[in-house]
Amino acid sequence: MKQCLVGKVAIVTGASRGIGKGIALQLAEAGATVYITGRTLLPDGRGTSLTECVEEIKKRGGHAIPVQCDHEKDDEVKGLFDRVAREQNGRLDILVNNAYSSAKACIDHIEEPKGFWDAPLEPWNQTISVGVRNSYICAVYAARLMVPARAGLIVNISSEGGLTYGLNPAYCVCKAAMDRIASDCAQELREHNVAFVSLWPGATRTEIFMEWTENLQPKTPVETAFKNRFVLNSESAEYSGRGVVHLATDPDIMVKSGRILTSGDLADEYGFKDIDGRSPPDYVRRLRDRLSMTGYTRLAAWVPAFVKIPGWMLSAYYHII
Repeated sequence: MKQCLVGKVAIVTGASRGIGKGIALQLAEAGATVYITGRTLLPDGRGTSLTECVEEIKKRGGHAIPVQCDHEKDDEVKGLFDRVAREQNGRLDILVNNAYSSAKACIDHIEEPKGFWDAPLEPWNQTISVGVRNSYICAVYAARLMVPARAGLIVNISSEGGLTYGLNPAYCVCKAAMDRIASDCAQELREHNVAFVSLWPGATRTEIFMEWTENLQPKTPVETAFKNRFVLNSESAEYSGRGVVHLATDPDIMVKSGRILTSGDLADEYGFKDIDGRSPPDYVRRLRDRLSMTGYTRLAAWVPAFVKIPGWMLSAYYHII
């Protein structure tokens, strides 16, 4: 897939670290010109600034343009798309909506569980403002460039939290909304040949979660399993990036428009592995991996890797319970 995106223009929001950075690295390595956004422009001692991401992309032979942007501020978001339109002659091929400002609140909820009624309201406000409202606004501005060209791909980074409870209510509401935005906007974009999908990465070794798991001292078998899931059997941040590259080069991408896709599904379909050569477990869809995660290791050993849980079954199960 080397240099398969030469001449393409992409925007990845929230790309100074984590999954956003991983996606930006892969898109740029494939030849795309990538605009990356985030609030931290210059190095801050944690290795999670836009300029450091750009330097890493340069070392791989790619090209990225850092844009400091607070995605809670509409004028800065509009300025981002105005700049891309101006500098790229109105061209935008790929938008990845990844910006999410409440990861720390999710960690806090795991460490000190409390009811939503006892939690501060600010994480909710940030989650909805950046994770939902901003993603919709970015999709609007992206569509205004893609529709006239009759080409383009928009990807919302979501998770299984959009279907079932996990971390906290604000997180799950955000992810459910991201899935619905992709599904509904895809309906109106279909006749214009612009694809819109929602992508669920699996357990991913982002900086914030790796820092947390390194400091975690498991006290129960569940906590031990959770730590092992992230440290031993997780995806790199670039695994989803490889999936996005394949989506962006798929001539039949419109067949997938409006759908929820998992990183594991994409790896199986397109035949790619993680950057370390492994095939990470797919805890969402692959029955063997899901059984193993929940403790049914002996039963899991008898299930072939190709057996997957149908999407309709997952949806029905979670909504029934």
